Amino acid sequence: MIFNNKTVIITGGSEGVGAAAARMFAEAGANLMLVARNKKNLDALAEELRAKTKVEVFAMDVSDAEACVDLFKKTAFEFGGVDVLVNNAGYHKRGNVEDVDATELGKMIDVNLKAPIMLTRIALPYLREAESAAIINVGSLAGRAPIPGSASYAASKAGLRSFTYALGMELRDSNIKLAVVSPGPIDTGFIMADIDATSDLTFSQPISTAEEVAQAILDLCSNRLKEQSMPAKSGFLTMIMYLFPGLSLKVRPMLEKKGAKVKAELKAERKRHESEQK
Repeated sequence: MIFNNKTVIITGGSEGVGAAAARMFAEAGANLMLVARNKKNLDALAEELRAKTKVEVFAMDVSDAEACVDLFKKTAFEFGGVDVLVNNAGYHKRGNVEDVDATELGKMIDVNLKAPIMLTRIALPYLREAESAAIINVGSLAGRAPIPGSASYAASKAGLRSFTYALGMELRDSNIKLAVVSPGPIDTGFIMADIDATSDLTFSQPISTAEEVAQAILDLCSNRLKEQSMPAKSGFLTMIMYLFPGLSLKVRPMLEKKGAKVKAELKAERKRHESEQK
């Protein structure tokens, strides 16, 4: 897909993967509608990118159905249409189910699954008007294999992955490309700011950068893939763990030991960096 003069909506677009994707789409010539709750952060990124392209912002909670409708109305008004929707906004409250408040468990489903479904449904009439269009959902390797301490998060991402594949079949004869990117750990505040609560198993896998995931999002808009796991080796491992749960239980202690070592190294590195900044 050529992005020059295309209009892209990115949820969770003020930081992390969303901000990295915004910068890449801007470099490619796309118009941007950036969505997040923090308007200050949105405005700062928009100001940075307006030297390269047209950028508007919409501060909202993606689980608000009325705001989702207003988002597309404003985008169509400002840019004349919508070509790409990137469902990137996410929420994770780590911990065993018994230890996490029920409201927080529900919020993960609302933000990670319910919101992308709502936004996608609202987007479809707009995307059908485009010459070529795409919906890219940001999933997780947690949606491909169970992760202890992330049961609801994993469920929400598994649901998002399933939704992507099923809707892709419904729209197979349309102009709309459906795809999901499923990364493992990403070097952003989403994990790094909550490193102690993040499972050791998570850190057993290679850590991607926000830019690597953002590039995958751009590529998925026009390539033939329905899903890109990051890295590919980790995607294969999660498939094996899903298909052979008995083997998964045997391998898990080894992976958790490896992840604990990586986590300790990351914490030590962060501590050294903080000391140098003083």
